[in-house]
Amino acid sequence: MKSLSLYTVLFGIIVAVFVRFGYYTNDAPNGYNATTWDAFGYYAYLPSTFIYKDVKTMSWYPEIEKKYHVSGGYLYQADTLENGNLAFKYLGGVAVMQSPFFLIGHGIAHASDAPEDGFSWPYQYAIIWGAICWFAIGLLFLRKVLLHFFSESITSITLLLIVLATNLLQYISIDGAMSHAFIFPLYSLLLWMTIKWHDQPKWKYLFAMGVVIGLATISRPTELVMIFIPLLWKWERIELAPSKWRFLWQRKWMIALIILSVLIGMFPQLLYWKIATGSWIYNVGSKWFFLNPWWRVLIGFEKGWFIYTPVTIFMLLGLFMMKGKAYGKAILTFGLINLWIIISWSDWRYGATYSTRALTQSYPVYAIALAAFLSRFFVAKKRLLIGSIGLYLIFVNGVQLWQYNRTILHYDHMNFSYYKAIYLDTDPTPLDYSLLDSASVKPSSIKPLKVLELKNNDTLFLAGKNTLRNIRTHHQARYLHFSSTFTSHSMVDGGFWSFDLFSNGKVIKQQKIRLGFPYAKHTKMKKYEAYILLDQKIDSVQFAINHFDSLRIVDLKIKLTTLQ
Repeated sequence: MKSLSLYTVLFGIIVAVFVRFGYYTNDAPNGYNATTWDAFGYYAYLPSTFIYKDVKTMSWYPEIEKKYHVSGGYLYQADTLENGNLAFKYLGGVAVMQSPFFLIGHGIAHASDAPEDGFSWPYQYAIIWGAICWFAIGLLFLRKVLLHFFSESITSITLLLIVLATNLLQYISIDGAMSHAFIFPLYSLLLWMTIKWHDQPKWKYLFAMGVVIGLATISRPTELVMIFIPLLWKWERIELAPSKWRFLWQRKWMIALIILSVLIGMFPQLLYWKIATGSWIYNVGSKWFFLNPWWRVLIGFEKGWFIYTPVTIFMLLGLFMMKGKAYGKAILTFGLINLWIIISWSDWRYGATYSTRALTQSYPVYAIALAAFLSRFFVAKKRLLIGSIGLYLIFVNGVQLWQYNRTILHYDHMNFSYYKAIYLDTDPTPLDYSLLDSASVKPSSIKPLKVLELKNNDTLFLAGKNTLRNIRTHHQARYLHFSSTFTSHSMVDGGFWSFDLFSNGKVIKQQKIRLGFPYAKHTKMKKYEAYILLDQKIDSVQFAINHFDSLRIVDLKIKLTTLQ
């Protein structure tokens, strides 16, 4: 079917829009507080420039923070300079791409009764729908890139897997105010311009490549690695390299043009640094450990790329299946260096994230590797197997996206025991949730030995710390089992049950079980349950509940148990 890949693109855009509508509002004062936390760091350039005319001191920030809570608690998005000015730590390329939609939002705010403050509802929805628009552009150009080398069917399957089997949707439709949705189309555009220039070396393609590289670099500095794509394109044989460089050297104006166009793409950031800091270049303070990378970024159960989006394993394999192709060395070199940079950053967790979000913007490049893999294996009798795996990975990703946005799949504290317990489970038990903290094997068969404390439907009002002391363990006890039900007048995130396990008057083990978990609602009864593994040396346990709010505790039980 000749237009199958186009229908796939349209389907991908419709899915992104559908998911966006699924998260259309929240309980924020501006309807959907998208420009907060890291997203605020990228976005702050726009209200500073167009509304408040203040990119140096951000004197407008305290009032906005009080009203909308945009920073996440403190202004980590900017550094305070010796001269008293502030310098944004996040670069402004994303703001450049957001600016048309910001102006649309500003126009809507002016025409309505919404505050023209840069953060009311028109601005929020303009930015998050802007992310969908840029994604659509990126997907359309990615289709053109893939069709240049692959069939309609391979292109369609690749696009389908990129959209539905990866974490991309999270950072397009839900967390769209982050940088990823806006850099994604830059990779697609660079790939297409690279193809066009190598087919017809016209100045307009070269100029476009330079501007894209410059803009991507001032979005996230590590995106400069994309320069390897045009540099190494059509190096399928090493002997072709000299002819390519000879062609450029004979046309030095092309070298000057690419340098100029990169600087044009970067100029907004350079100008901002000059105004805010007095220098054309400012060190934002990022650190990398290239000789000691964090492999858990790829294979760790906290948020590993291969663990939570396993279709990316096919991308990695595909990097080594492009030998002899015009794009082979460019995609392989970029793919491996980019991976190494991402796993070497000092803050390897990358904040709250579903899988590894720092790689989502470069999926257009990895899509070529995925298509190369599919071209090799999606043939003859293997079609059914590969197709079945692909459908299963799409299903898993859909469930996990749902889990992630209800904090069933936790944004930062995942581990193997918990992931195993909640795999494809949309309604985990309190005992499952406890594995986030205890990481113990969940007992499948237990035998109560002794009830240490039992409050049958009594109501306790606990504020701050309350402790049960000198709990003498039974000599056969293997677990301390506790369960309780309570309500709270506020969300309980941040609070926890704490257990100090003593031996001869010294604490030899501490355990905390968080109070906050999915679906915790105001004034709604919630049940908690956990097993804490005991050591034979333990002779007493100090129990406490730590929370700043008054909790209404009902039916608190603490028991000693053992395996049958």
